[in-house]
This record gives sequence, C-alpha cells and structure tokens, in this order.
Amino acid sequence: MPRYSADFIKAMPKSDLHLHLDGSLRLDSLIDMAKRTDTKLPSQSVDGLKQLVFKDKYQNLGEYLHCFQYTCAVLRDPENLEQAAYELAIDNQNEGVNYIEVRFAPQLLIDLSRGIDFDQIMHAVNNGLKRAQNEYNRSESVLSGNKPPFGYGIINCAMRMFGDKGFSPYYTNLFQLMRDFAPMDVIKLAAMELVRASVRLRDESSMPIVGLDLAGQESGYPASKFKEVYEYAHQHFMLKTLHAGEAYGAESVFEAITECYADRIGHGYSMFIPDMIHSPEITDKAAYIRNLASYIADKRIAIEVCLTSNLQTNPQLTDIRQHQFKAMLDNRMATVICTDNRLVSNTTVCNEYQLALDNFDIPLKRLKDMVAYGFKKSFFPGSYVEKRQYAKNCLDYFDRVAKQYGFI
Repeated sequence: MPRYSADFIKAMPKSDLHLHLDGSLRLDSLIDMAKRTDTKLPSQSVDGLKQLVFKDKYQNLGEYLHCFQYTCAVLRDPENLEQAAYELAIDNQNEGVNYIEVRFAPQLLIDLSRGIDFDQIMHAVNNGLKRAQNEYNRSESVLSGNKPPFGYGIINCAMRMFGDKGFSPYYTNLFQLMRDFAPMDVIKLAAMELVRASVRLRDESSMPIVGLDLAGQESGYPASKFKEVYEYAHQHFMLKTLHAGEAYGAESVFEAITECYADRIGHGYSMFIPDMIHSPEITDKAAYIRNLASYIADKRIAIEVCLTSNLQTNPQLTDIRQHQFKAMLDNRMATVICTDNRLVSNTTVCNEYQLALDNFDIPLKRLKDMVAYGFKKSFFPGSYVEKRQYAKNCLDYFDRVAKQYGFI
C-alpha cells in the first residue's frame, strides 16, 4: 500500500463537494460573531466550546446536530454570513483546495422581522466567496499558470423535516401561516419555494447557485416526498444531490436516484448494510445492494464520502477500516473525499484524504481518479467545455506534483 505524506496531500489539487457552511466556521470567529449579535454561547473560549459543544467524538447524530443551533444563530446576520463564507474559502485555499461547493439551508437563516430575506442571504454568501476567489486568482502563482485558479459553487439545501417552532423564524412563521395544512405539506412547500427562488436568483443575477440538496432527518422523510421539488430543479437545469444512505439504507439511495434524478449522493455509507433495508418486498437484500451499487457505478453517480463525520455519527463504527468506503472502492464507484463539516467534525480536506489513504489500499492511479472525480463530477458554474478544461488543468497539476514527490 503506497504511503502518501502530509506534504504531498497538501500540495496536490483537491476539491470539497460536500461542505456545510454552517458546520464549518472558525471557532474564534464564532465567538466574535456571537458577541456582535448578542448570541449566548455555552462558553466564550475556544477551549471551552471544544469541551462542551464541538467535540472530537459525539455519542450520536443528535449530539452532533446540536452544534448547529449556535452556528445558525450567529449566521442570521449578513455581515457574519459574508465573513464566514470568506474565511471558509480562505481556509480551503490554505490547504491546497482548488474548488469547493458550499452548501447551506438559507431558510434556516431567513428572518423577515429583521429584514433578512433569501436574496440578502445569498448575496452575502456569494460576496464572501467571490472576494476570496478574486484575491487568490490575482496571485502570481495563478496568473503565471503555476497553479490552477480557485473556483466555487453554491448548493442550497431544502430541509426534509422541521417543526412549528425552534428551527428558524422562517419555518415558525410558515407554520403559523399554514396552520390548517398537514406538516408534510408545509415542509414540501418550503422546499418548492427554495428551489424556485434559487432558479430565479441564478438566472437573474448569474449567481453560481449550482445545485439543490435535501438535508435533515432521513428516516421517516423519504426522498420520494420531494419528487416534485426535484422535478422542478431537473426541468430548470439545476443539478441535484441528496443526503442519502447516511442514517437510512439502500432504499433511500434508490429513491434519490429514481425519484429525484440525483447526480450525486451525499454520504451513501449505509447503502451497503443489509440490516438497514426495511421493505418486506426486498427479499434478497444482498442482491438488491449489489445491483444498486453496480447501477450507480455504471452511471458514474458520484458518492460524496465523509469519513470522519460518519465515524462521529455512527457509534457502531469503532474503526475507520469498518467504513463502507472499502465496498465503494471494491465496486469501482466514483468517490469524492469531502469534509461535511470542518468545525463540527474538527477536520480538513487534507485530514480526510490522509485518513482514507492511510487505511485503504489506494494506488496512485486510483488516487488520481478520486481527485479527478472531485472536478469532473462537480456542479461547476460554467459550461461543460469550461469544466472539462478546468479539470484538465487541475489534473495536469496533479501530475506535476506527483512527479515532484517521486511518484512518477
């Protein structure tokens, strides 16, 4: 099994296609943002927050998701939101990441009582990312052609589940306005409004809103409930990813593909676990998993792999070598290494690659394929021809780095 140094991993071109803005703040910035917005935190120190909230290990998914109540609270402020987006891009640039797709749920941050609407939120995020992009791409190393430029896209998340209070001012108000509707109808309406607003703003302002995601509680809220939402995205040339196979099994991944036209799958970890298939109609679970994996591999539907995050939210995973990433590799699936949440999971893109490369047999050619999927399976905010050229530039740079480190 080849050994890849931390220096090589940092130097090689990388992407992050599954990156939650509200889970990836700098801790010191979170503290400053909380002071500016008069948001109460459990501690006013970095060490205190690491001990009480943002831990290295969590007991379960619920404790993991508990972190987001603090990050979302401070991000209901355009200044904080722009700063968070800017710093997230900078943090990625500093570890050699060339392309990111930043995802978040705008409706978790909307607060119309304070004049904070969808468009304002989107412009704040885009302004921060664009500023970091422009600064990096004006550097001598990029202008000279020595390094590939930095790029980004924005993915908007619809929530599979929210209640009548406690999730966000927007969701609370929506339930009040639609008090005679069934809860699922309110949830689907919010998702439809999100995709319509995303398409409108993309088309009116050329903002790089490149995709739609479905996030939140997977069990009990299947992708099929959101078929019409994803049809609208599909019909308006917006690319599609879904959280699937994170906390529910192969059936969830199947629905994401067949009902929602998924171009990529977020996590996909649980799709290889037979015990997580619940339909009585599926009698041969092994065959179902095998056929689904083969179909995904053949169609090159990329899996956004988040190793550390899966370790933290699945207590039964006690060793990284137990992760179904090996099954993904064995089935020749298109896999892309991602962080999920840099702050909540206390990780970086380099750390995730190191974890993968130290624990799974990945020769250089396979590593280059994985790096390539990060660019080729991206929702790049340009034409297909432009995306191909950008991917080629990044992969040519990979070869130069590999040669420099003696792999070629």
